[in-house]
Amino acid sequence: MSDVIIRAEKLGKKFQIGHQTARQENFREAMIRGPRNLLRSAVDLLNGRSVIAGDVIEEFWALRDVDFEIKRGEAVGIIGRNGAGKTTLLKILSRITEPTEGRVDISGRVASLLEVGTGFHPELSGRENIFLNGAILGMTRAEVRRRFDEIVDFSGVEKFIDTPVKRYSVGMYARLAFAVAAHLEAEILVIDEVLAVGDSEFQARCLDRMSKVANAGRTVLFVSHNLAAITALTRRALVFAGGHLHFDGPIETAVAHYAATLSKSGDVRNWGQGQNATLISAALLDAEGRPTERYEPGRPLCVQVVIETDGMPGMSLELLLRDELNLPLAYYTSAVFSQVSLPSKPGRYECRLSLQPYYLASGEYCFDLKTTYTNVHDDHRVDNALRFVVDNCSPDGVAYDFKQGAGRGVFAMKLEKPLQFSMLPPSDGQAAAGQGAAAPETD
Repeated sequence: MSDVIIRAEKLGKKFQIGHQTARQENFREAMIRGPRNLLRSAVDLLNGRSVIAGDVIEEFWALRDVDFEIKRGEAVGIIGRNGAGKTTLLKILSRITEPTEGRVDISGRVASLLEVGTGFHPELSGRENIFLNGAILGMTRAEVRRRFDEIVDFSGVEKFIDTPVKRYSVGMYARLAFAVAAHLEAEILVIDEVLAVGDSEFQARCLDRMSKVANAGRTVLFVSHNLAAITALTRRALVFAGGHLHFDGPIETAVAHYAATLSKSGDVRNWGQGQNATLISAALLDAEGRPTERYEPGRPLCVQVVIETDGMPGMSLELLLRDELNLPLAYYTSAVFSQVSLPSKPGRYECRLSLQPYYLASGEYCFDLKTTYTNVHDDHRVDNALRFVVDNCSPDGVAYDFKQGAGRGVFAMKLEKPLQFSMLPPSDGQAAAGQGAAAPETD
């Protein structure tokens, strides 16, 4: 029997996107256009084509010419930016969608967790959904019953196991869905961003369970933007970009390859939007207040962020410092370390945090930025938002040189000042943020 459990050959997936053309039309044209579009849709249905709304049809390849093999018992990370094709690949492997071209051969049952509550029927109870998922995997009722107590215990929802899952919170959904996927006897476990939901204790249990699954000889495919978790769990990774497989190899090399494709410091386009607070722009400023991408150890470093908030109480700003392998080094949250929250008055604000990062070894670093509410729930997150380089160790020589292989050095953070806010005018707030000219209010 071959050791290869998944083989993809020239795999591709094409979607069609409809675009409305911007044009002016009179009343008569508008009345004609409705029936005409209806007729077009009917013809598409009769010919077996997808019904696409819009005047201009664009072809979009989410995946193209993807080739790889995964052996039985391997734990493989899949990394890439949003829109790189990762989730599309997992949907093909989970037999949710069919590829447009190429083929994929899978030798074994696949248990998938692609989003919270995947495969759950909202009207059924937690108990009934466990047996339903087992049946989908081809397991007998007796096989599911043997795993039932273990699943319920891991999920922590035993009190509500006979309650319809539509009444579950997002966290309860996530715990039960992961418990079902990880404990039922499938040869292949497919996980997409499971660590995006749940508290830190649950995330740690998930990683521990996935590690046990991999060590037991089952195959694990793990998609996450948490590169530290992927590095801890896997030894190999596939790096996707623009629907193509750009790299397939050891996890350390894959993470470095992915990090090299991320945006430079100050490139804040396409950052997305949060529910209650949105990160507009960010920059690193040197001791003289000038934008910089280099840091000299022993000198202050200012993180300047522009945030637009709707005034929801209890919002906080968080920073996570990572090294060139994207492993976390230090953490900051305004609610804990500065004892302040984002302003409760809606508007656009400049936030400045003055840091003193001692003992950074030479190498590349980045800050993840995030807004949260009630210090638990993520609102808006931007990974690798600010990148900078340390060329030399501190002048007194107390830091080790990373590039000489003496270790990563020691990181200790000192706050020069608490987090400060200044409200920006709506009309020119973004311009002020880009120049780094707005003066912060003092506490």
